[in-house]
Amino acid sequence: MDKAARFPHLRQDFAASLVVFLVALPLCVGVAVASGVPAELGLVTGIVGGIVTGLMRGSSLQVSGPAAGLTVLVFEAVQNFGLATLGVIVLGAGVLQLAMGLLKLGRWFRAISVSVVEGMLAGIGLVLIAGQLYAAAGLKAPAAGLDKITHLPGALAGALGSPTALISLALGAGTVAVMVGWNHLPRGFRAVPGALAAVLLATVASLVLSLPVATVEVRGLLDSIQPPGTGAFGRLASLSLLGTVLAFTLIASAESLFSAAAVDRMHDGPRTRYDQELVAQGAGNTVCGLLGALPMTAVIVRSSANVQAGARTKASRVMHGVWLLLFAALLPGALALIPLPALAGILVHAGWKLIPLRSLVPLWREHRGEAVILVVTALAIVTVNMFEGVLIGLALSVAKTAWTASHVKLEVVDKGAGPVQAHLSGNATFLRLPKILDSLESLPQDRPVELNLSGLHHLDHACRTALENWAERHSASGTEPVRMTAVGEGETGEAAGTAPPARTTPD
Repeated sequence: MDKAARFPHLRQDFAASLVVFLVALPLCVGVAVASGVPAELGLVTGIVGGIVTGLMRGSSLQVSGPAAGLTVLVFEAVQNFGLATLGVIVLGAGVLQLAMGLLKLGRWFRAISVSVVEGMLAGIGLVLIAGQLYAAAGLKAPAAGLDKITHLPGALAGALGSPTALISLALGAGTVAVMVGWNHLPRGFRAVPGALAAVLLATVASLVLSLPVATVEVRGLLDSIQPPGTGAFGRLASLSLLGTVLAFTLIASAESLFSAAAVDRMHDGPRTRYDQELVAQGAGNTVCGLLGALPMTAVIVRSSANVQAGARTKASRVMHGVWLLLFAALLPGALALIPLPALAGILVHAGWKLIPLRSLVPLWREHRGEAVILVVTALAIVTVNMFEGVLIGLALSVAKTAWTASHVKLEVVDKGAGPVQAHLSGNATFLRLPKILDSLESLPQDRPVELNLSGLHHLDHACRTALENWAERHSASGTEPVRMTAVGEGETGEAAGTAPPARTTPD
């Protein structure tokens, strides 16, 4: 059997792998530097994401690697626990992902509110942009997310008085401008990814003009790999570290599976198998943890580049990992030429794309509650921290769902003669019980009442008991007994007094 028959899509996958490699290279380095770890660790995660996760089943065209969406969380973890403990955190998250995938819990991540995920990414984007603006000016950013934003005007004002800081800012701004304008250039130019073009142009400008800007510190691939020691594993007894592991697991898994859903909409090939994709992500993060590297997620920018470049099978993402490995092994010195302001500009652009500005206004018009969840989640991440911000968003989402599920409507029809007709529809739960009772108790005491419950989808125990008690009180005043149409019965199913609701309504 010839090669063409064995690998019918080799040409398309090879070309796509080169495109993805060129997109991934500056992003892997930029995410690592912004996370406060050696640049080579970003390449290690990209290599593992390509070769290890890429070989596994799940999503055939989705590409994994270090993501801007985890930059803030990784930076906080390194600041709080040290670089030596990062591998344990990533390893713990990978093991949890493996367990959840094997237990077939991957599909349940799709039940997480999209507003929570978008709010999480928006909060990350805001903190990422603020932090990288300091880096673009050659300044040290405050540790807390809120401090990054509130101290930014003063820091930028101070930078205006420093020629070195101004040059650094200009180089970062130029990088952003190139990335924004790159897609508007003729197709021939766009064969080179915008992020790579921006970094190359910034590097050439820095070298030719001898600009006084900081560049990437190179330690060497093998020297950067730090497998976690036994002392680092001992820190797993810390509740704060376990909380960080859970945060890594939740955020990385949610981002990966939401990315998979987005990638599925871009092509007509095999659909994502969510549980297997979660196993693949877990395997990749387990290997990254053992190497002391950055955590990985599926990344939409590289995945969309893979699809748009014509990839047909998972071979393209595996080959992109091979190209990253060859670059890290053969050309490590090239990293030392990259100006840090250029990487900051790439991350500012990436952070801006995490903020769903275009969808926020339509969301507010059509689903105001979801818009509130998005904004509150983002603000909570900025003002508190990543993990607690996500928990606040999830709690709000659950509360909104409970409130929506308890929606009930009471319509009263009084024709002036005969019984007063009251129709309850929706879901009658204890959350709306005060409103229901207030409306029923306001009905005339000297008139018979027909209470129609057939429009209810659900009647919980608290509401059922309260309706029984109200009916007894209303009938005790000498009026005809309340006539009820029980839940689940038609217009002709009547019940005198309170017994039928108790018999026919499930809790």
